[in-house]
Amino acid sequence: MLALSIACTVAAVVWAYLVAGHGGYWRTSQWLPATGEPDRWPDVVAIVPARNEAEMLPATLPALLGQDYPGALSVILVDDGSSDGTGEIAAGLGRESGRPLRVVAGAAFPNDSGTDRWAGKVWAMAQGLSAAGIPDGPARDRHPESYVLFTDADIACAPGALRDLVAAAEGDDRDLVSQMALLRTATGWERVVVPAFVYFFAQLYPFRRVNAPGSRTAAAAGGCMLIRRSALPQGVAPIRGALIDDVAMGRMIKGQRGRTWLGLSKNVVSVRPYAKLADLWQMVARSAYTQLNYSPVLLAGTLIGLLFLYALPPTATIIGLAAGPAPALTAAGLAGWALMSLSFVPMLRLYRLSPLRAPGLPLIALLYAAMTADSARRHYAGHGAQWRGRTNQTR
Repeated sequence: MLALSIACTVAAVVWAYLVAGHGGYWRTSQWLPATGEPDRWPDVVAIVPARNEAEMLPATLPALLGQDYPGALSVILVDDGSSDGTGEIAAGLGRESGRPLRVVAGAAFPNDSGTDRWAGKVWAMAQGLSAAGIPDGPARDRHPESYVLFTDADIACAPGALRDLVAAAEGDDRDLVSQMALLRTATGWERVVVPAFVYFFAQLYPFRRVNAPGSRTAAAAGGCMLIRRSALPQGVAPIRGALIDDVAMGRMIKGQRGRTWLGLSKNVVSVRPYAKLADLWQMVARSAYTQLNYSPVLLAGTLIGLLFLYALPPTATIIGLAAGPAPALTAAGLAGWALMSLSFVPMLRLYRLSPLRAPGLPLIALLYAAMTADSARRHYAGHGAQWRGRTNQTR
């Protein structure tokens, strides 16, 4: 019992650090900075990688094409080998909008191998850039203030979303401005898994640290990344093999001394449904082991860490209450459990869910631990990560 009490005390101390420090990851405080409008609105080209997105596009593409943006906006959709008429539907929506839209038929993968092999989505992004004339060598100096917006086919933007992004990038001198889309929480499982998904992402990459120029922490959210054209001298070739393209993009931009910003948004929304637990499981498991660099050591450390930080405090609390008078054990367990629950409340409020769900975070963490372990199992079984039904073999 003494050893358990000491372990719980350590866990409570770690939670005290996470809440008091660690970039304030749990505060949901990072929103687009209020800046004035630029004197001249730069040109923007939006690139949408799309693979079998016929169901999503009618709900999202008109919002992108209908942006209330004072500058020049053109849209390029890369139809990456779809079999459901994605390209035809996109072209029809473009004709209806009157906004310039170019549908690019995705080309086959280059015959690269090993570390030079392109990841599926990044290859689609590269083709969109090529269609926009990026990278264009010395000629890029003719476009010093233009931007590229990478967005996904399931992202619906409010009419002024792009205007706000560009104003923030110009006003705060940022090479990358990215917003975490507000994910759907319509079903029971979505309400369980989605807020924790954003919470854990922010815990891994505290947004305030991402936004600090001197910090090494770098990340982005792939559904909405506005990037200064001059920050892409080689396009996306430096991250060609990245299966987690948004984090890789953030690291690339920050690694070349670029200024980046990542925050939350209610004007950028994902409409993709995850009706069943299996859908959400796939969303997490497809890249969880990739996040750990396919390292068994990091996998073991992550699983042990999840059990230690999330499962131990409530377990010790229950044991302390049930096994008789064990005030030290009970107090340490309750302290850790209370701190983690309080840290989850702001994220629940962002998603308009009851704070009473917060004490259930340990159970959700166990679910994520199982998803992470399954991600490793898939890797060693040769299934690899997937993007829209295409498997990237990793064995």
